[in-house]
Amino acid sequence: MKMIVAVIKHFKLDDVRKALTEIGIQGMTVIEVKGFGRQKGHMEVYRGIEYEVQFLPKVKLEVAVESERVEEVVRVITDAAKTGEIGDGKIFIHSLQDVIRIRTGERGEEAL
Repeated sequence: MKMIVAVIKHFKLDDVRKALTEIGIQGMTVIEVKGFGRQKGHMEVYRGIEYEVQFLPKVKLEVAVESERVEEVVRVITDAAKTGEIGDGKIFIHSLQDVIRIRTGERGEEAL
């Protein structure tokens, strides 16, 4: 089992959610986050004063999947989130030792 974590632009969240739902992904966690990568932030003007925005708003999406589905899910997220512009985001893949559904006590892939 793997945990796929994607950090994407806010306005691409609905496209990614729809694409994942179409391939049968039933659950995900979405968290609003701030950060920067190669973008390094940008300058903005507010009431005539210029200031630097160092941390940009993003969305962090977490999806737990069976190991066999990792490449499919990564492809779907990449296709749906890609704009071709700097700041499209990143995908991280972590191994999951175990998953437990609290309500039923199911473990492993059955709990996904």
